[in-house]
Amino acid sequence: MNRVEKYLSVFNIGLQNTFVYRWNYFLRALFGLIPLAGTVFLWRAVFKERGTGLHGYDYGSMIYYYLLTILVSNLVTPTEDEWQIAADIREGQINSFLTKPMNYLGYRFSIFLSGRLVYTLVTLPPIILIFVYYRSFVQFPNDPLTYVLALFSLALSALIQFFITYTIAIMAFWILEISTIVFIIYSFEYFLGGQMFPIDIMPESIQAVMKWMPFYYELFCPIAIFLGRLQGAELIQALAIQTGWVLAMWGCAKLMWKRGLGHYQAVGG
Repeated sequence: MNRVEKYLSVFNIGLQNTFVYRWNYFLRALFGLIPLAGTVFLWRAVFKERGTGLHGYDYGSMIYYYLLTILVSNLVTPTEDEWQIAADIREGQINSFLTKPMNYLGYRFSIFLSGRLVYTLVTLPPIILIFVYYRSFVQFPNDPLTYVLALFSLALSALIQFFITYTIAIMAFWILEISTIVFIIYSFEYFLGGQMFPIDIMPESIQAVMKWMPFYYELFCPIAIFLGRLQGAELIQALAIQTGWVLAMWGCAKLMWKRGLGHYQAVGG
């Protein structure tokens, strides 16, 4: 069996295992829409009080932005991957990968892809319904190139999130419990990644700093491209930085694995 076939087999196994929890994913997605109701009321009050738009957003475009965050988050955000990786390390499951011609990073990425596929398929119905309900706010781009660039950025976003998750989980080589680190990183992702509010409503000086951080490219970047809020030289720069973060986090993940494995073997793992 060649390398591609091995990882396709892992992908298929991941599909089967993940699909067992389809109802759990469906309910999680369904109840995950509840915060959207609070968001709708909040921004309705904000725009009613202001009486004008906010940095190019009006009430409709702001709600559309949050609809897109829900969709993109379901497409690219890992689900419990860090806990599974950490458990593999703590319980010694990685020993089997030390004797088999299979790269653990490739194995976990295959599992990540299968999990995203199942999660997306299962959670898509409630998301489609909410899009239909707010269809008056939905405006699709006219330029086909916008879709291509947004999808490219979306793929890079998925890679960044996967590599960050993988790197955090690898800390289980040194730390017994990684939950505190996971909580801290997730807090930064939520605040700085565009889930709480669009990044481009922040002051320019703050945006300039945030654009050099990986969190900006986990969620906000592909949405901003799709909405046409990143164009021209600014768009090219964003994609270049996003690509740079993918390569940096990939290198970090490989380095962490190498050093972690050395520590694991040194202590008799």
